[in-house]
Amino acid sequence: MLKTDITWPNHRRYKSRTEWEPIGFFSDCLCNATRFDLMLGFFSSSAISILANGFATFLYNGGKMRLIINDILTENDKNAIAKGVNPNADLPYFDLSDIENIYETLSERDKHFFDCISWLIRNNRIEIKIISPQEGLGISHTKSGVFYDGINVVGFDGSCNFSRTALIDNIESLTVSCDWDGSIEIAKINAIQKEIEQIIQEKDTTVSYVSVENIKTQLTNVAGEKSLTDLLKSEYNILQKQSQHITSTSIHKALEKAKDRLEAIIEKVKNTNNRKSTSTTSTPCFPYPSGPREYQIAAFENWKSNKQKGLFAMATGTGKTITSLNCLLEIYKKSGCYKALILVPTITLVEQWEKECAKFNFTNVIKVCSKYSGWQTSLANIRMLELSNPDNKQSYIIISTYASFIRPDNFIELNQLPKKRLLLVADEAHNMGGGRIVKRLNDIKYLRRIGLSATPERQFDEDGNIRLMDFFGCDNSYTFEYSMEEAIRKGALCKYYYYPHLVKLTDDEMAEYIELSHRIAKIINREDDDSKEILKRLLLKRKQIIHKARNKKDIFQNILKEHLDKTGTLKYTLVYVPEGNKPDDYTADIFDSYDMIKDDEDTVHLINEYTSIVRDLDPHIVVRQFTSESSDRDAMLKDFANGSIDVLTSMKCLDEGVDVPRSELAIFCASTGNPRQFIQRRGRVLRTHAEKKYAIIHDLVVIPDNNFDPSCQDIEKNLVANEIRRVRDFAVLSENCNDTLNVLDDILEQYQISLYN
Repeated sequence: MLKTDITWPNHRRYKSRTEWEPIGFFSDCLCNATRFDLMLGFFSSSAISILANGFATFLYNGGKMRLIINDILTENDKNAIAKGVNPNADLPYFDLSDIENIYETLSERDKHFFDCISWLIRNNRIEIKIISPQEGLGISHTKSGVFYDGINVVGFDGSCNFSRTALIDNIESLTVSCDWDGSIEIAKINAIQKEIEQIIQEKDTTVSYVSVENIKTQLTNVAGEKSLTDLLKSEYNILQKQSQHITSTSIHKALEKAKDRLEAIIEKVKNTNNRKSTSTTSTPCFPYPSGPREYQIAAFENWKSNKQKGLFAMATGTGKTITSLNCLLEIYKKSGCYKALILVPTITLVEQWEKECAKFNFTNVIKVCSKYSGWQTSLANIRMLELSNPDNKQSYIIISTYASFIRPDNFIELNQLPKKRLLLVADEAHNMGGGRIVKRLNDIKYLRRIGLSATPERQFDEDGNIRLMDFFGCDNSYTFEYSMEEAIRKGALCKYYYYPHLVKLTDDEMAEYIELSHRIAKIINREDDDSKEILKRLLLKRKQIIHKARNKKDIFQNILKEHLDKTGTLKYTLVYVPEGNKPDDYTADIFDSYDMIKDDEDTVHLINEYTSIVRDLDPHIVVRQFTSESSDRDAMLKDFANGSIDVLTSMKCLDEGVDVPRSELAIFCASTGNPRQFIQRRGRVLRTHAEKKYAIIHDLVVIPDNNFDPSCQDIEKNLVANEIRRVRDFAVLSENCNDTLNVLDDILEQYQISLYN
């Protein structure tokens, strides 16, 4: 990060042959930025070569670049510059019209930068504007630019040329402006940004614009198609060679720092590639050469010592599926076969578990749900084999939705497999504590049991919690627990910034909300069935006001616009749109009688509205709706991961175990009453990715004004307190905790709520 991971001089000035070398500034910023805007006075091999320090690291971090350069220098101009800088220089200055010959004359270091530029072009991560002064008069000697990391911005301006001679041999300087230094520095950055934007948008009337398309094509073809891994290794070799010949202590220190950063990244890439190369044999094995992680081994050992029963409370994104399948693998290693029944809430998860099983080389998978037919025959064949030969070594895995499992006929069939040899895995195991399935827990005979959930505890359901803990063989604590805090600290999940936005109801909405609250207060303590039914309808109607609060749309639009202005992109953005007429509540843990939630008409209208807000912001932004009705969901997720789709708008279906590790920005516009949903959504956004350094979460929190009379005061205070606690829990693990909590001060005072009770 620009602000936290770089040591800055108090005077913000960099000068050659001092402690604060310009080369150190560029190296540090490239290693910590995700976007770089640069304006150069002229373009030469020496002008670009200095950026080789840290450039591949910049690419690894997901870096994008905008480059503004002059078009062509005359032969006389080139000679004059070469002689003025260094009479004995053998560095080739070149004309952009002859890319191929230029590339052939470049040094290893210069070629590396060209390879990086080429990689950017091929991957649509660079925009180049070539300009010439109007009427051919003079040349711009601008040396300025801006670094971004998604949170902070750093601008620079000065005499410093981007050449090896200038930055190492000459006395050159530049002045830096950091946006955390106050309004004056922000104004300086804005001035540089404005100049860059004027040229990028071709609105600067003092210059002419030269077409760049041919140059892009030539550069890409000449430089070849090196992979990002190749670029990282090339940069490491260059830094290693260069550091051996540098006598300046400060420059040597800057280069060593860049080299250390690269070593860590190269090792990380190598480990990632190793994990991807799974075994070609059909023998079941752990999918990654490094083997199970330390906490996954600990989970297995705890489960084994607990008579092969257990409830694993593991944060979303930490590999609950892998952890449980590793237990099944250990069974296979000992017995020579594997037999498992896996229960999941949705069809989407059926398919995801099948993919995870394939990674272990587990085969003979039978999928039991409404989407698939023919499973009855496959199941009947397995049952016949088990009856005829109880000691058989036949391996199989049955994956069923809870809804299909609990249907009477299916339950009988699925509950007649070997009770001592089969492993029962319940994903999102909190579902087992409610609905129709909790009534059948005593009838499930399988002795080997694993329950998985990021949030096993059922809200306001102590009886359900007791039944769950007993079923999975737990006394007073979970068999294994891996919290989000620990996962973030150990790098299993990425760090994040959290921004709650307090949303007010309009006057009309507030009036309706108060009226409903009065009616609720009158009957909330009644026990008769009619009152309970009326109460249910009133609570739902009031909840819809919160869900569909009109002010959410303006705040949502402002969040998008601010992020786009700051970073230049909305790529890898997830939007959780408010639910329609049937929003989830804390009791909605299981799709009890059907496999998938359908979208109602109001839901469709809302997701269309929020999608239009994204699209209207910039017609170039590619936004798609990810709904339960989408037929191409896998393709959509793939396009989102590779950047072809910028933004996904969705509702509950992104809660269904969908993997979106590439997501970097999430906006929670939904106001669900279920804390579990928020926790799961956060976990999805915090999944790690090789090109992702951190995540950003914006949370729209609706808090009604405290205009309630005494009859409603306690009820409303409790509702607000629950929401504030959720925001607090999200904030305390974020990188900007203190700033976040300050947003709540007015609400805490208005409702007389303590943040820590």
